[in-house]
Amino acid sequence: MNEITITTTQNVTINFKIAEFGDRMLAFLIDIGLKLLYFYFLYLLISLLNLKTWVSHLDGMELMAFLLTVTLPASLYELIFESLFEGQTIGKKIRKIKVVKIDGYQASFLDYFIRWIASIVETNIIGLIVFLVSKKGQRLGDIAAGTTVISLQNKIRIEHTILEEIDTHYIPLYPLVIKLSDNDVRIIKDTFNTALASQDTATISKLKSKIESVTGEINKSGNTNDFIRTILKDYNYYTQNM
Repeated sequence: MNEITITTTQNVTINFKIAEFGDRMLAFLIDIGLKLLYFYFLYLLISLLNLKTWVSHLDGMELMAFLLTVTLPASLYELIFESLFEGQTIGKKIRKIKVVKIDGYQASFLDYFIRWIASIVETNIIGLIVFLVSKKGQRLGDIAAGTTVISLQNKIRIEHTILEEIDTHYIPLYPLVIKLSDNDVRIIKDTFNTALASQDTATISKLKSKIESVTGEINKSGNTNDFIRTILKDYNYYTQNM
């Protein structure tokens, strides 16, 4: 499995496992299956409501409008689910792969939209060729949006994840940490641990300032290291109890 190296805005290098073609294809087939299931239930609903005769009497424009309306959920499937589930459709969730930005940050709705638009004009053959040639596991839509698809199936220890061990009686200090995303917290943790290991106090100070600017929280402890550790624990506390 290939890796992609992402350098964050804090100049920290992080390696991700690029999702294998087999996983992406299986996720694609699962999503196609769900779309077909939708059309099957749509057909049953039309039959149940005796709408076949009504549909057969629609003129050209009316029939086109009807077809566009009923097929819209399937057409927007990838865009809707990737936007709601931070880069994952149901198929991607099952195969444990995810769309991320090349810069390491969480992809935005605009990024998902660009990928979706590109998928309309991109044939599977073209997409496969670009994917096989690309060193970053990208299709045309990924290249246009600055994204790629990574694997979440890595067997890693807790210190390599966003998880923090917190006591059952833990009392959080910074409720606004919920403004951060999982990806933000992963980058914060990786950056912090790397900076600690190299005693890079300048990066840690910049990291603290960035956290404060994004969340609106101010360091209450006075100690920068303790502040960042608390931010990580608070995020885990709130996300595990929401």
